[in-house]
Amino acid sequence: MDDLFPPFEPDPNEPKPRRFKPVPFRMIAPNMITLMALCLGLTAIRLAFEGKFEPAAIAIIVAAVLDGVDGRVARLLKGTSRFGAELDSLADFVNFGCAPALILYGFALFHLRSVGWIVALIFAIAMALRLARFNAMLDDPDRPEWKKDYFVGMPAPAGALTAMLPIYLHFLGLSFEGWAAPIVLVYVLAIALLVVSTVPTYSGKTMGKRVPRAWVLPIFLAGVAVFGLFISFPFEAMVAVSTIYLAYIPFGAAQYRRRARQDLAAPVPASPAADIPS
Repeated sequence: MDDLFPPFEPDPNEPKPRRFKPVPFRMIAPNMITLMALCLGLTAIRLAFEGKFEPAAIAIIVAAVLDGVDGRVARLLKGTSRFGAELDSLADFVNFGCAPALILYGFALFHLRSVGWIVALIFAIAMALRLARFNAMLDDPDRPEWKKDYFVGMPAPAGALTAMLPIYLHFLGLSFEGWAAPIVLVYVLAIALLVVSTVPTYSGKTMGKRVPRAWVLPIFLAGVAVFGLFISFPFEAMVAVSTIYLAYIPFGAAQYRRRARQDLAAPVPASPAADIPS
């Protein structure tokens, strides 16, 4: 039997098997933040099944904060990647599409039975379509630079947070019994339509890249004040933020149209070939 499998010495000149290159931590850190946000979204679904709507809403709010952080961390560390972009889109669909739809269904839409479930489905699917459109528009090479200040339609985190406005009001003392379910249904359907619409909304992505030195300390104080308000009065703050955001949408759309008209009226630079005499 030993003759069938004789021992042998490995060839010292044989090339070593190729190993994968190590991945730098700056590429991993943003994806870890995205995964933490995804865990919060999935936990929010579990809490909604258990009837714990207050911590479920807070989990979605924190997931939205982490969603705003991961992209900025990736750009700051120069750790952007195609993998991270795809993971972020999948996490956004769960956190801001599936989770809010199930929370709202368990909170009020279940009173309307199948009709309420259909609206929950519409909200979740609207988020999927909005994210697919966003990913497709990233590859548009002819998109003007100023359009990066605007989203096409309501972004997914904003749509999820504003859709849960009835839940915030409920925890401030406004009762949402079975009679209020049709109102919640119409409101959620309106948010879903805003998500898939072509209404431009201000993104604020390019805001704050350079801060004047005189504004640094006031910004610190304002940040501490806002953080304290959200910790002490979370649902009051979310009602105020959701209301202000919805009220600002017409102003952002008007600003977008004004900048679009200015872009069309701007003179087109002459081609160098046009300056060559014939």
